[in-house]
Amino acid sequence: MNISKAEQRTLHVLARGGAVVVEKNEAGKIIEVNCVTREGWTLHDCNLGVFRRLKRRRLIASSGGGPYRITQQGRRNVRAELDNRA
Repeated sequence: MNISKAEQRTLHVLARGGAVVVEKNEAGKIIEVNCVTREGWTLHDCNLGVFRRLKRRRLIASSGGGPYRITQQGRRNVRAELDNRA
């Protein structure tokens, strides 16, 4: 599966325990997304377009009205990255 660099970065953050928090308007339409790492940092590569592509490919999903997390299919499609933590 062809996954862009921004999608790959977002999936990697989610695989390490991050989440995608969405904001909706009164009609229930998603207007803004915010990808947060497990340390509380914000990933700016994750925008509405990246979010929609990941959701359409079923690489991320929300459960019980909570934030979006990576799915099993998303874990299989994320490429390995070296951990930058010392």
